[in-house]
Amino acid sequence: MEPNELIDTLIAELPDWRGKTFAGIRRVILAADPEMVEEWKWRGTPTWSHGGIVCVANAHKDKVKLTFSNGASIADPDKLYNNGLAGSKWRSIDYYRDDVIRERELADLVRSAVAYNLAKKSTKRR
Repeated sequence: MEPNELIDTLIAELPDWRGKTFAGIRRVILAADPEMVEEWKWRGTPTWSHGGIVCVANAHKDKVKLTFSNGASIADPDKLYNNGLAGSKWRSIDYYRDDVIRERELADLVRSAVAYNLAKKSTKRR
């Protein structure tokens, strides 16, 4: 199966609020950057990449976790990050049952992560 099909299946197998939340997060990520590539890594982790890994998502028993690969280097003016704040690289957003996806803010964060990846990639080429 293709990565997008595997992600579709994962969402379908989450019949509770986590499936709806996961689908909403995915929709925002894909709408934020038309060149985003969906991948399936590490034996079952939905991953979105453009110029490198942008973010990964996992459904847990009590939350859906969206982790930004270079989150520590990406400004978060809207204060979406709520986990992993002490780490040197990764930052994440934990979505719980009644949380609302702040779509505009999340899309801005995704675009910032893509811009960071592309800038880093172009610096390496020089």
